Amino acid sequence: MNNLNLKDCYKNLKVLVTGSTGFKGSWLCNWLNKFGSKVVGVGLKPEKESVLFKALSLDKKISQHFINIEDFIKIDSLIKKEKPDIIFHLAAQSIVSESFSNPIGTIKTNTLGSTNILESVKKNKIKNLVFITSDKCYLNINTRKPYKEKDLLGGHDIYSSSKAAAEILFHSYHDSFFILQEKNLKKVTARAGNVIGGGDFKINRVIPDFFRSIIKKKKLVIRNPLATRPWQHVLEPLSGYLILGEKILNNKLKNNLYPSWNFGPHKKNCKKVREIIDSFYGELRLHKNYNIKKNSRLKEAQLLSLDISKAKKELNWEPRLSLDECIVLTSNWYINYISGESSERITEEQIEFYENK
Repeated sequence: MNNLNLKDCYKNLKVLVTGSTGFKGSWLCNWLNKFGSKVVGVGLKPEKESVLFKALSLDKKISQHFINIEDFIKIDSLIKKEKPDIIFHLAAQSIVSESFSNPIGTIKTNTLGSTNILESVKKNKIKNLVFITSDKCYLNINTRKPYKEKDLLGGHDIYSSSKAAAEILFHSYHDSFFILQEKNLKKVTARAGNVIGGGDFKINRVIPDFFRSIIKKKKLVIRNPLATRPWQHVLEPLSGYLILGEKILNNKLKNNLYPSWNFGPHKKNCKKVREIIDSFYGELRLHKNYNIKKNSRLKEAQLLSLDISKAKKELNWEPRLSLDECIVLTSNWYINYISGESSERITEEQIEFYENK
């Protein structure tokens, strides 16, 4: 990744990030702040489990607004006032299991909330938008063949269908409004796989649950051990989003391109949940201590991987980290956190390590 080009691109730009208090959003805001961007954050007040925003002192580094994207009047008023050069839309209800207990809330946030962003972008003539959804937006038929950007969208669970609906609505706005106004692509979507990394404290995510079990000295419960996922460090897709943003900011993408990109790991990073947990136990030299939750009624995809050939060709992006490196970086961040060391320092160090890969 040509860090100098990205820094030159984003320095002094006003960048609005939705989901700024979440896991990926906090890493992205920290990276943009490092570039010298004027970051405007939009997100819910951090929960006790979402301490990364606080650990990175982002409340002192960015202009943060605690707004729910479901509230169109408030989000539209902010976008109108700030007039950002580019928006990265990451805000979401991102826990699959929660979509079973709160389907309406999931749909409101992921579909209606995302539509609010699209409508405000249109209304306020915001030029550049990177609209983040998920690899789970595809109609998953449990095939070993990686999904391409033009494959069918859909979902067998509420979370997946809410992300597919957001994608469909984006493409409706794109075809009805955005493409008519611009010679180059200025609004795009990005789809990433299972992201791991330091600072994720969400409940019912397997890696945060793993480290929580170690901190609390309790047995880990694994819900879906045989599910295969495309594991990648958080910096991998974020670098893709930033490169994609640089391309649209500098008018480098023609509007005849399909406006969606996959950002996933190398095929060898696609592992079963149980395998990834075993690898973390091995990295930390701990005895395995988990139970398998039997007869889970939650319907989730068992096989999922992404075809990233388009990102390689059009963006010159590809993943940089091996699965072992992802595990080491993630483990080191949590060990540092548990030891009471500076989360800001290790986060900066890991960003610099990635930039120099």
